[in-house]
Amino acid sequence: MGVAGVLFGVLVGWIIGSQQATPAAPATAAATASTQPANGQPTGQPSPAALDESRASALAETARQNPNDEETRVQLANMYFDAERYQEAVAWYQQALQINPRDVNASTDLGIAYYYMNQPDRALAQFDTSLRIDPRHAKTLLNVGIVRAFGKQDLRGAADAWQRALAAAPPGSDEAKAAQQALDGIKAAHPEINPNGGKGNPD
Repeated sequence: MGVAGVLFGVLVGWIIGSQQATPAAPATAAATASTQPANGQPTGQPSPAALDESRASALAETARQNPNDEETRVQLANMYFDAERYQEAVAWYQQALQINPRDVNASTDLGIAYYYMNQPDRALAQFDTSLRIDPRHAKTLLNVGIVRAFGKQDLRGAADAWQRALAAAPPGSDEAKAAQQALDGIKAAHPEINPNGGKGNPD
Protein backbone atom coordinates (compact mmCIF):
# COMPACT_ATOMS: atom_id res chain seq x y z
CA MET A 1 0.00 0.00 0.00
CA GLY A 2 1.56 3.27 -1.06
CA VAL A 3 1.80 6.08 1.41
CA ALA A 4 -0.77 8.79 0.82
CA GLY A 5 0.85 12.21 0.97
CA VAL A 6 -2.06 14.59 1.35
CA LEU A 7 -2.33 18.35 1.11
CA PHE A 8 -5.29 20.06 2.72
CA GLY A 9 -5.18 23.75 1.89
CA VAL A 10 -1.69 24.77 2.96
CA LEU A 11 -1.43 22.39 5.89
CA VAL A 12 0.21 19.15 4.90
CA GLY A 13 -0.73 15.90 6.59
CA TRP A 14 0.30 12.34 6.09
CA ILE A 15 -1.99 9.37 6.25
CA ILE A 16 0.64 6.77 6.93
CA GLY A 17 -0.25 3.12 6.66
CA SER A 18 1.64 0.96 9.10
CA GLN A 19 3.32 -0.99 6.31
CA GLN A 20 4.72 2.20 4.81
CA ALA A 21 8.05 3.85 5.18
CA THR A 22 7.99 7.48 4.11
CA PRO A 23 5.56 10.29 3.40
CA ALA A 24 5.00 10.65 -0.33
CA ALA A 25 4.78 14.42 -0.45
CA PRO A 26 6.48 16.11 2.49
CA ALA A 27 6.07 19.85 2.70
CA THR A 28 6.27 22.65 5.19
CA ALA A 29 4.08 25.53 6.34
CA ALA A 30 0.62 25.44 7.78
CA ALA A 31 -2.27 27.77 8.17
CA THR A 32 -5.54 26.24 9.28
CA ALA A 33 -7.44 23.01 8.99
CA SER A 34 -10.57 24.97 8.16
CA THR A 35 -9.52 24.98 4.49
CA GLN A 36 -9.99 21.23 4.34
CA PRO A 37 -12.60 19.88 1.89
CA ALA A 38 -16.03 19.73 3.50
CA ASN A 39 -16.26 15.96 3.27
CA GLY A 40 -13.04 15.53 5.24
CA GLN A 41 -11.38 13.54 2.48
CA PRO A 42 -7.91 14.10 1.03
CA THR A 43 -7.33 15.88 -2.24
CA GLY A 44 -4.59 15.46 -4.81
CA GLN A 45 -4.50 11.71 -4.32
CA PRO A 46 -3.21 9.35 -6.99
CA SER A 47 -5.74 7.17 -8.74
CA PRO A 48 -6.69 4.05 -6.81
CA ALA A 49 -4.82 0.87 -7.62
CA ALA A 50 -6.72 -1.57 -9.82
CA LEU A 51 -7.81 -4.54 -7.77
CA ASP A 52 -6.47 -7.85 -9.03
CA GLU A 53 -9.74 -9.71 -8.73
CA SER A 54 -8.26 -13.14 -9.42
CA ARG A 55 -5.61 -12.69 -6.73
CA ALA A 56 -8.18 -11.33 -4.29
CA SER A 57 -10.40 -14.33 -4.97
CA ALA A 58 -7.50 -16.73 -4.45
CA LEU A 59 -6.51 -15.06 -1.20
CA ALA A 60 -10.10 -15.07 0.01
CA GLU A 61 -10.27 -18.82 -0.63
CA THR A 62 -7.00 -19.29 1.26
CA ALA A 63 -8.46 -17.31 4.16
CA ARG A 64 -11.65 -19.36 4.08
CA GLN A 65 -9.67 -22.58 4.29
CA ASN A 66 -7.40 -21.25 7.05
CA PRO A 67 -9.48 -19.56 9.77
CA ASN A 68 -6.36 -18.61 11.76
CA ASP A 69 -4.44 -17.09 8.85
CA GLU A 70 -4.03 -13.45 9.85
CA GLU A 71 -1.41 -12.61 7.22
CA THR A 72 -3.65 -13.45 4.27
CA ARG A 73 -6.43 -11.34 5.69
CA VAL A 74 -4.12 -8.37 6.11
CA GLN A 75 -2.95 -8.80 2.51
CA LEU A 76 -6.55 -8.73 1.34
CA ALA A 77 -7.32 -5.69 3.46
CA ASN A 78 -4.34 -3.84 1.99
CA MET A 79 -5.39 -4.73 -1.55
CA TYR A 80 -8.91 -3.42 -1.02
CA PHE A 81 -7.56 -0.31 0.70
CA ASP A 82 -5.30 0.45 -2.27
CA ALA A 83 -8.32 0.07 -4.54
CA GLU A 84 -10.23 2.54 -2.32
CA ARG A 85 -12.78 -0.13 -1.48
CA TYR A 86 -12.63 0.78 2.16
CA GLN A 87 -15.67 -1.12 3.41
CA GLU A 88 -14.17 -4.38 2.19
CA ALA A 89 -10.77 -3.41 3.57
CA VAL A 90 -12.37 -2.79 6.96
CA ALA A 91 -13.98 -6.23 6.95
CA TRP A 92 -10.65 -7.97 6.31
CA TYR A 93 -8.75 -5.88 8.87
CA GLN A 94 -11.43 -6.74 11.41
CA GLN A 95 -11.08 -10.43 10.64
CA ALA A 96 -7.30 -10.20 11.01
CA LEU A 97 -7.68 -8.49 14.37
CA GLN A 98 -10.09 -11.15 15.57
CA ILE A 99 -7.23 -13.61 15.06
CA ASN A 100 -4.53 -11.36 16.52
CA PRO A 101 -5.98 -8.44 18.50
CA ARG A 102 -2.48 -7.18 19.30
CA ASP A 103 -1.42 -6.51 15.72
CA VAL A 104 -0.83 -2.78 16.12
CA ASN A 105 -0.18 -2.27 12.40
CA ALA A 106 -3.47 -3.84 11.33
CA SER A 107 -5.27 -1.89 14.04
CA THR A 108 -3.84 1.42 12.85
CA ASP A 109 -4.56 0.64 9.21
CA LEU A 110 -8.15 -0.15 10.19
CA GLY A 111 -8.34 3.29 11.79
CA ILE A 112 -7.02 4.90 8.60
CA ALA A 113 -9.69 3.07 6.60
CA TYR A 114 -12.35 4.46 8.93
CA TYR A 115 -10.99 7.96 8.36
CA TYR A 116 -11.20 7.54 4.59
CA MET A 117 -14.82 6.52 5.11
CA ASN A 118 -15.38 9.93 6.78
CA GLN A 119 -15.64 8.42 10.27
CA PRO A 120 -13.03 10.41 12.21
CA ASP A 121 -14.37 9.53 15.66
CA ARG A 122 -14.26 5.84 14.85
CA ALA A 123 -10.75 6.28 13.46
CA LEU A 124 -9.59 7.96 16.68
CA ALA A 125 -11.17 5.22 18.78
CA GLN A 126 -9.29 2.61 16.75
CA PHE A 127 -6.03 4.55 17.17
CA ASP A 128 -6.67 4.51 20.92
CA THR A 129 -6.80 0.72 20.67
CA SER A 130 -3.47 0.75 18.81
CA LEU A 131 -1.90 2.94 21.48
CA ARG A 132 -3.08 0.61 24.22
CA ILE A 133 -1.06 -2.08 22.43
CA ASP A 134 1.97 0.17 21.87
CA PRO A 135 1.82 3.66 23.43
CA ARG A 136 4.90 4.71 21.44
CA HIS A 137 3.77 3.58 18.00
CA ALA A 138 4.93 6.59 16.03
CA LYS A 139 2.83 6.03 12.90
CA THR A 140 -0.30 5.76 14.99
CA LEU A 141 0.54 9.01 16.77
CA LEU A 142 1.16 10.74 13.45
CA ASN A 143 -2.22 9.61 12.20
CA VAL A 144 -3.93 10.73 15.41
CA GLY A 145 -2.59 14.19 14.64
CA ILE A 146 -3.80 14.05 11.06
CA VAL A 147 -7.32 12.99 12.00
CA ARG A 148 -7.51 15.53 14.81
CA ALA A 149 -6.37 18.32 12.49
CA PHE A 150 -8.36 17.45 9.39
CA GLY A 151 -11.22 15.34 10.68
CA LYS A 152 -11.92 17.26 13.88
CA GLN A 153 -10.38 20.70 13.21
CA ASP A 154 -8.55 20.29 16.53
CA LEU A 155 -5.12 21.80 15.92
CA ARG A 156 -4.12 21.73 19.58
CA GLY A 157 -4.93 18.03 19.83
CA ALA A 158 -3.06 17.44 16.57
CA ALA A 159 0.00 19.27 17.87
CA ASP A 160 -0.04 17.22 21.07
CA ALA A 161 -0.17 13.98 19.06
CA TRP A 162 2.66 15.08 16.77
CA GLN A 163 4.74 16.08 19.79
CA ARG A 164 4.24 12.57 21.17
CA ALA A 165 5.15 11.08 17.79
CA LEU A 166 8.34 13.13 17.72
CA ALA A 167 9.27 11.88 21.18
CA ALA A 168 8.50 8.27 20.27
CA ALA A 169 10.14 8.08 16.84
CA PRO A 170 13.84 7.31 16.45
CA PRO A 171 15.80 10.54 15.85
CA GLY A 172 16.24 11.23 12.16
CA SER A 173 13.59 8.69 11.13
CA ASP A 174 10.94 9.50 8.54
CA GLU A 175 8.32 9.55 11.28
CA ALA A 176 10.35 12.03 13.33
CA LYS A 177 10.85 14.26 10.29
CA ALA A 178 7.14 14.17 9.44
CA ALA A 179 6.17 15.02 13.03
CA GLN A 180 8.66 17.88 13.19
CA GLN A 181 7.48 19.33 9.87
CA ALA A 182 3.87 19.18 11.00
CA LEU A 183 4.72 20.85 14.31
CA ASP A 184 6.78 23.53 12.59
CA GLY A 185 3.91 24.28 10.25
CA ILE A 186 1.37 24.64 13.04
CA LYS A 187 3.72 26.76 15.15
CA ALA A 188 4.47 29.07 12.22
CA ALA A 189 0.81 29.76 11.53
CA HIS A 190 -0.55 29.39 15.06
CA PRO A 191 2.15 30.38 17.58
CA GLU A 192 -0.48 30.39 20.32
CA ILE A 193 -0.72 26.60 20.06
CA ASN A 194 1.64 25.01 22.52
CA PRO A 195 1.62 21.20 22.56
CA ASN A 196 0.89 19.94 26.06
CA GLY A 197 0.74 23.58 27.04
CA GLY A 198 -1.79 23.36 29.80
CA LYS A 199 -5.13 23.78 28.00
CA GLY A 200 -5.78 20.10 28.05
CA ASN A 201 -5.69 17.28 25.57
CA PRO A 202 -9.08 16.48 23.98
CA ASP A 203 -8.51 12.83 24.82
